[in-house]
Amino acid sequence: MRNRVIAACDGACLNNPGPAGWGWVIADSDENVVRWACGPLGDATNNIAELTALRQLLSAVDPDAGLQVRMDSKYAIDAVTTYLPGWKANGWKTAKNKPVANRDIIVAIDTLLTGRTVEFVHVPAHQEHGDRLNALADRAASAAAISQQPAEGTSAEEIPEGADEVQPGRRPAPGKTSGPAVTTAQFAGRCRCGRGFKAGDKIAKGADGKWGHPACATE
Repeated sequence: MRNRVIAACDGACLNNPGPAGWGWVIADSDENVVRWACGPLGDATNNIAELTALRQLLSAVDPDAGLQVRMDSKYAIDAVTTYLPGWKANGWKTAKNKPVANRDIIVAIDTLLTGRTVEFVHVPAHQEHGDRLNALADRAASAAAISQQPAEGTSAEEIPEGADEVQPGRRPAPGKTSGPAVTTAQFAGRCRCGRGFKAGDKIAKGADGKWGHPACATE
């Protein structure tokens, strides 16, 4: 088996459902990004974006290589590791005998996982003790969600940051001064309103679990 590949993937959704995108990054042994890609999904749910990001990453990596995948989506990891065998045995029905959501993507991921060695690592979402590679994957996914255009490159510096010129987005509502607990961003990212924020900016987590401007988190 060839050397292990270190990677991260993420999905982004402006509102849920709403304009969505997927993104992944691949790094060397020193965790320097050597490849990245992202793509649009039109209007989709956040779960579809997360699963699509994983499917795209698996398709991009040589199946003979060992792979570590860092994701902040517990849903996506559990879907393809913990629950998938039971769903297959139960005719693609849940324990409550309901059809499995996003079955087509999960089936595709199952096929891509067959015969290969993949280690899934759940990481905090982007900011609170977050993972740098996952934050970069989120940045790429967010760029695709906003622009609805595919992109790719070979270094972290090429991943788009600000996208105000693509979609100004919603601005914070006037008069909103209270809201969720505020922290300091460890990494650059993009708010649900479409505008970017820099490392060191004040951010807060909204009800959808995404980080962004404190005023936007209360909307």
